Amino acid sequence: MKTLLILRHAKSSWKCEDLADHDRPLKKRGEQAATLIGELIRKHDLTPQRIISSTARRALNTAQLVAEACHYEEHIIATRAFYQAEPEDFVEVLRALDDADERAMIVGHNPDLEMLLESLTGAMESLPTAALAQVALPIDAWQELEEDTPGKLVHLWTPSSQA
Repeated sequence: MKTLLILRHAKSSWKCEDLADHDRPLKKRGEQAATLIGELIRKHDLTPQRIISSTARRALNTAQLVAEACHYEEHIIATRAFYQAEPEDFVEVLRALDDADERAMIVGHNPDLEMLLESLTGAMESLPTAALAQVALPIDAWQELEEDTPGKLVHLWTPSSQA
């Protein structure tokens, strides 16, 4: 059994209209939410062995703040494959993980993550900014993961549900 944590990036800023979408930073509220979710991960003993993030600035910043708050000590893997991604893009990256990694967290964007969550669990859930889904996957090796692996949505947290 593997655990996949699916995290949508925290609230980003639209303040600088001339910035490319990929380069938008987090808002102060987003930074606070990312830290809150990281603390939640630590509290529930879900600190992942591997974090993989979209290369978009807001996603990487979210991953870094969550990693710090949950005491993740490894390198965060950044991949462009998680920016404007399809479920198969996430699966392809996850299949390359070491099987010693029991828990992995991916950080990305909508609607990409909602499509992945539905593909793996059948659950049509809304993932607002900084939402975290915990998915149990009935696999022993990451290489076994497919887009339609029948995972189970164990829990869905949002920053507002933690306030």
